[in-house]
Amino acid sequence: QVQLVESGGGLVQAGGSLRLSCAASGRTLSTYAMGWFRQAPGKEREFVAAISWNSGYTAYADSAKGRFTISRDYAKNTVCLQMNSLKPEDTAVYYCAADQTGLLGYSDYVLGYGMDYWGKGTLVTVSS
Repeated sequence: QVQLVESGGGLVQAGGSLRLSCAASGRTLSTYAMGWFRQAPGKEREFVAAISWNSGYTAYADSAKGRFTISRDYAKNTVCLQMNSLKPEDTAVYYCAADQTGLLGYSDYVLGYGMDYWGKGTLVTVSS
């Protein structure tokens, strides 16, 4: 089993930045593809970004391209999402997830499939 715990959420003004972190316990994340998803109030959960097991491939939702960066630290067994130029529409609960195949299943992620483990989320609120 993999337990994922997100941190770094909070309240920020529009145009600001936040760095989300996802820490794992129970198993190393080095063989998993990792992703970030979000769910805004009244909306379905959506894909934000993902990174392959070896960091060789990344994928982003159109809404995240150019503003968000996903990265992983193998030594710390963490995955981060750097979010810049935040907008009020980025307000959501952000979830970290792990895909045990290790490969980037972008099309599956967009459709809501492919992840095997999920964290409980961290709230990001962007004020205008």
